[in-house]
Amino acid sequence: MVKTLRNALNIPDLRKRLLALILLLMVYRAGVFIPVPGIDINQLKSMVDQGLLFGFLDIISGGAFKEFSIFALGIVPYINSSIIFSLLVIAIPQLEELSKQGEEGRKKIAEYTRYGTVIFALIQSFSIALYLRNNGALLDSSWGQILLIMITLTAGTTFIMWLGEKITEYGIGNGSSMIIFAGILARIPSMGYALWIAVKGGTANYIEIILFLVFALLVIAGVVAMDLGERRIPVQYAQRKVGMRTYGGQSTHIPINVNSAGVIAIIFAISVVQFPQIITQLALQPTHPIYVLFNSGALSSRGWVYPIVYIFLIIFFTWFYTSVTFKPDEVAQNLQKSGGFIPGLRPGKPTEEYLTRIINRMTLIGGLFASVVAVLPVVLSRFPAFGNLQFGGTALLIVVGVALEINKQLKAQLSMRHYEGFLK
Repeated sequence: MVKTLRNALNIPDLRKRLLALILLLMVYRAGVFIPVPGIDINQLKSMVDQGLLFGFLDIISGGAFKEFSIFALGIVPYINSSIIFSLLVIAIPQLEELSKQGEEGRKKIAEYTRYGTVIFALIQSFSIALYLRNNGALLDSSWGQILLIMITLTAGTTFIMWLGEKITEYGIGNGSSMIIFAGILARIPSMGYALWIAVKGGTANYIEIILFLVFALLVIAGVVAMDLGERRIPVQYAQRKVGMRTYGGQSTHIPINVNSAGVIAIIFAISVVQFPQIITQLALQPTHPIYVLFNSGALSSRGWVYPIVYIFLIIFFTWFYTSVTFKPDEVAQNLQKSGGFIPGLRPGKPTEEYLTRIINRMTLIGGLFASVVAVLPVVLSRFPAFGNLQFGGTALLIVVGVALEINKQLKAQLSMRHYEGFLK
């Protein structure tokens, strides 16, 4: 492995990209420690430890939310905008036509995505500022302080968006994914320190810590297996003769990933399940029955109904996203037009029905696995030793996915230059 990395660093272009990636990530990590003025940090930290939504934002932002730095929102508004516009491209014919116009069309959609990021950042920063004011986390509860928080957090998100685009252009991998990846990895030392404090304080013993680490490794292995797992549908192309040439006759396959939705379904599920909680906190008094139901009752993050609803939403959004991105009717039509068929099935409607059944089964398996991994922090929060670790299954899905993507890109770079060491 050392020899392989040395070979990778000997490639000038790859070395420049790695250095650019490191420098840009250093700029991002520096901004994490620039705080927004006028915040009661101790009150905010207790809120982060108690709420799944704030805990998720803190994980995605690499600890910036708990310190409420200028990068507290992280890249989340950009991710939400990107996901929504990806779905709108499929749903709106005008955007779909724009996406087919080559580089210029993609630039236009990217521009719309940036505008959407600013709008999402403004809305999210406003709701967070109101929530902090209602819970006594603002040293100054005036509207001027709320406006300052909105401008600062929106500017920070815009800068992170720009950094992500530069990482994509000059570094390695997707910029947004790399920023989240770096933020999650940066939390590992603090997690180790939290475990040590738990042992020292007597809330956990070494056996519990060892079991926790073994469990974490098993979860990581499961995430890797699910990310790499796929169902390959065999496809055979019939031979056809055009003039003096013969086309077709080869065999191939259609790969269908087990967890094709990835963390997108989890992000959507978190947004939906936390929406009633945010609305009640902004609009109702703490003594109102509906407020109690969503914030400390059965539908709160500590209630018994919450994990069930959370799992159901993850499975639903996994199915929804997969059905939007993979359309069996279009695949069946394209196979029929190109002379391809699945052995044992007639082209057209039978092929479409077969692909639909396969997609539904794979979606159910992937959705169940993603929901189990995502519910891990909810389950672990019930144990005093691990209540403040923010051991997120979502973070594991992101880290493993980005690591595998980096691995693929490095393999591609090295294979083009005939470096076999990395491929063995």
